[in-house]
Amino acid sequence: MRFNTNVQNICKLQAFTNKLQIITMQKLLYLFLIVALISCEKNETNDILPFANVDVTLNLNLPQYQNLQIPTEWVYIEKGANRGLQGIIIQSTGLTPPYKAYERACPNNDCTTPMVFDGSLKMKCPCDNSEYSIIDGAPQTAGNSHFAREYKVNQINPSTLIITNN
Repeated sequence: MRFNTNVQNICKLQAFTNKLQIITMQKLLYLFLIVALISCEKNETNDILPFANVDVTLNLNLPQYQNLQIPTEWVYIEKGANRGLQGIIIQSTGLTPPYKAYERACPNNDCTTPMVFDGSLKMKCPCDNSEYSIIDGAPQTAGNSHFAREYKVNQINPSTLIITNN
């Protein structure tokens, strides 16, 4: 009899432990969801630039784009049909995501000269010397609130990138 009582107690204890694990997992899941929702920052470009259709396919094997195969290197895509307002800056980040692409038009100014990137962490608008982060497009100059316009970069295969704004 005593053996049966101990087995029954152990079984009850296991059931209690399993319920406790489920409750703990649920609490952790809820906590994770709350943290994820709170920490999500929406990067709205909210610039003053007009809409420009962007749809560019790059072959990284072509000489003009081979620098993008090296982490931290970049290339300019000159303005033209489906290439933004002032062209595009594309950087190979060496991280995730592997590529970043930004509009070269200054997001705070009606500037006719495209932004430049010198390989540091900032893009610079030559009209007012305002600077923007190459990491997330955030303004780095006091008083500026508009982000640099970022475009989506999809890597189709190791040698093909598609840059779009839709």
